[in-house]
Amino acid sequence: MSSKNLGSIPVYQKALELREISKAIASYISMQRNVITRYQSMSLRDTIADSLVNDTVLIPEQIAQAEQSKSYAERLSSASFINIMIRNINSYCLGLEKDGVKDKEYLNLLRTEVKSFRKSFTKWRRTIRND
Repeated sequence: MSSKNLGSIPVYQKALELREISKAIASYISMQRNVITRYQSMSLRDTIADSLVNDTVLIPEQIAQAEQSKSYAERLSSASFINIMIRNINSYCLGLEKDGVKDKEYLNLLRTEVKSFRKSFTKWRRTIRND
């Protein structure tokens, strides 16, 4: 399936939005603004921010993989993996709060985006089962 076709899939678009928001928030809240130095940092906040970005990068990749696969088992596996990533993102928000992030409105924005993505993801997941 071409990327043009992926662009017409609402859950894929939501995943890209989630990825971009998480990158912006991770950059803002991180003590290290540079991705490489954030990755090398030993701070808990930087570790969580890096994990947040990594997980949100994986979500659209998994959607693309599922959309391109003819294997029902592989598509369900991708959906399960995405579900885990969603739970991780919510945990990262809690971890960042506990680490003392003062700008909770950004974390709440991310949580709102996760809820929106989850709704779209649930609809998409049903189409996987019906194919």
